[in-house]
Amino acid sequence: MLEVTIKTGKAYMDVAMIHRFLTEDSYWARGISFDTVDRSLTHSCCVGAFLNDKQVGFVRIVTDYHTFGWVADFFVLPAYRGQGVSKKMLTYITEQPWFRRLRRKMLNTSDAHGLYRQFQFEDLADPSNILEIYCPDAHLAFNDE
Repeated sequence: MLEVTIKTGKAYMDVAMIHRFLTEDSYWARGISFDTVDRSLTHSCCVGAFLNDKQVGFVRIVTDYHTFGWVADFFVLPAYRGQGVSKKMLTYITEQPWFRRLRRKMLNTSDAHGLYRQFQFEDLADPSNILEIYCPDAHLAFNDE
């Protein structure tokens, strides 16, 4: 397992690297503009994995921090995959008090169902490529955190 450091906030993110990956390598955002990526980071919770100050992973959560969160643009650079980076990032996110209290956490994936299921994401009835964690009373259980 790589000893990566987790950092949060757009100010720490390598926006150029994130844009390059999304526009060139992702299956979900190929061709996306730099401006769109930059603006999306401004209005999201950004989490990055860093190895010796080089960003090797990224995820953003579109959220109101109280009721709903959409996990988006999650990736680890190819050279660093299979070394626990995704799990470290997901563990960090899912342990945040604001994330735990969300009533609904969702994401879309075509190829990482097994990874997300390890963090309690489950299939919806339809379509099968959208996953969620549905906790209708979570706001009651974690109201003071």
